[in-house]
Amino acid sequence: MDTPLEKSPAGPRPAALLGPVEIRQLADELDITPTKKLGQNFVHDPNTVRRIVTAAAVADDDDVVEVGPGLGSLTLALLDTVRSVTAVEIDPRLAGRLPRTVADRAPDHADRLTLILQDALTVTPTDFRAAGAPAPTALVANLPYNVSVPVLLHLLAGFPSITRVLVMVQAEVADRLAAAPGSKIYGVPSVKAAFYGTVRRAGSIGVNVFWPAPKVDSGLVRIDRFPAGSEPWPVTVETRAAVFPLVDAAFAQRRKTLRAALSGHFGCGAAAEQALRSADIDPGLRGEKLGVADFVRLAGVGR
Repeated sequence: MDTPLEKSPAGPRPAALLGPVEIRQLADELDITPTKKLGQNFVHDPNTVRRIVTAAAVADDDDVVEVGPGLGSLTLALLDTVRSVTAVEIDPRLAGRLPRTVADRAPDHADRLTLILQDALTVTPTDFRAAGAPAPTALVANLPYNVSVPVLLHLLAGFPSITRVLVMVQAEVADRLAAAPGSKIYGVPSVKAAFYGTVRRAGSIGVNVFWPAPKVDSGLVRIDRFPAGSEPWPVTVETRAAVFPLVDAAFAQRRKTLRAALSGHFGCGAAAEQALRSADIDPGLRGEKLGVADFVRLAGVGR
């Protein structure tokens, strides 16, 4: 009789990811009907969340912040890969259930999860420290669609430790974030995201991987923050405070020339023209023609 081979010690068990049946069961248990107000569309396809984690290129030395974890689909996939996940959730019912879902479906990784019950638009590094969460190195999230850009910009501004971003947003928003100067969809989100790093489209997601299915497709956006010490311009609070109001003014009325659009910012049309010419920018151009470097240069002149 053959002697059974001795088994090698097993590593941590992979998380049991959520499918359509599990998503509906959890929602029924919590008496949750996804709301448009909170931008809730729950991913129920395991392949999609694995794809997001792969596109984010996160590893076992990453501390990830996830906004709007919902029922935990992406959270479970992240916990299989990264050192820690800090989930920021505004819905008390979802926040209350998530640790138990992780304990049930990823018991070997449950200690990697920290939960912060808060609006992501107000969360700060102080809140992370109070929760015992590490400073995040990456943002990976299916962002609530109704506040996706404000949340993204808030976290990039407030958490300089974030070096990489992979977010799922509405396809139209993804296109705008990744748009280049000169295109019709290039605008305020494009400039402000590019202030922090290199922005690109990282894929498309159809409606059938969500419950409920949204009316529009989704897109993945990847942002790689400029490496510290080699930024093309100072990515500081002071620079941002000078540049972003210029960006807002330049795109407030897209059809206006920069001379006209920025007249209020500089006090009058003549002052705006002088500032533009001093920054080597044609006053007859429109805002969509300027890259971030142009706005930074103009901000330096305008202060």
